[in-house]
Amino acid sequence: MGLVRLQFQREWRLLARARSEALNPLVFLIMTVTLFALALDGQAQALSRYAAGIFWVLVLLSSLLSLDGMFRRDFEDGSLEQILLLAEVPFLPIIGKMLAQWAATGLPVVLMSPLLGTVLQLPPEALGPLAGALLVGTPTVSMLGAVGAALVVGVRRGGALLGLLVLPLYIPVLIFGTAAVNGLAAGTGGVAQIYWLAAMSVLAVTLAPFAVHAALKISLENG
Repeated sequence: MGLVRLQFQREWRLLARARSEALNPLVFLIMTVTLFALALDGQAQALSRYAAGIFWVLVLLSSLLSLDGMFRRDFEDGSLEQILLLAEVPFLPIIGKMLAQWAATGLPVVLMSPLLGTVLQLPPEALGPLAGALLVGTPTVSMLGAVGAALVVGVRRGGALLGLLVLPLYIPVLIFGTAAVNGLAAGTGGVAQIYWLAAMSVLAVTLAPFAVHAALKISLENG
């Protein structure tokens, strides 16, 4: 766990030097939420009805902005290969890197969600479920995104390919996340969807480090 902590701290220092990488997804989310609210001005009922789905779609799209550089910086300066070769348990530094990625991009979205949900005309009773669904669902987004980022790390201009790889994998998160918010807000259920999101996150956190490690080895061998 000490290796995980050291890698986590290293990632935070790197993100502090390149703040735009961490801020771009949040800025994109704020801008797109505002644009939706402006576009549907005067149609508050329609906006409120689809707000949960719109918000989840924008969260998934904004996550792509930070994924392309997740491993690329280390790949280009050669430190990625050293991390994989020198670590006694190679997937431990990967866990630290993925946790830092979620803390820098997923956690701010969770904290900002009540305010952004209000902009999208979500009713007050839906703001808590929205934050809760994001809290248990965004780890899956970060972990699956890390697998895709590892696969394209050696590909020049792999951002478009990354989107094609990971967006289909996000569909279950989108479905359960939207259903959880709408169901809990309406009082018709939604707890089961929260459990499904939590189960997917646990599974992703458990398996994604091994998948990322295998994908990085393939990328390094082909690079």
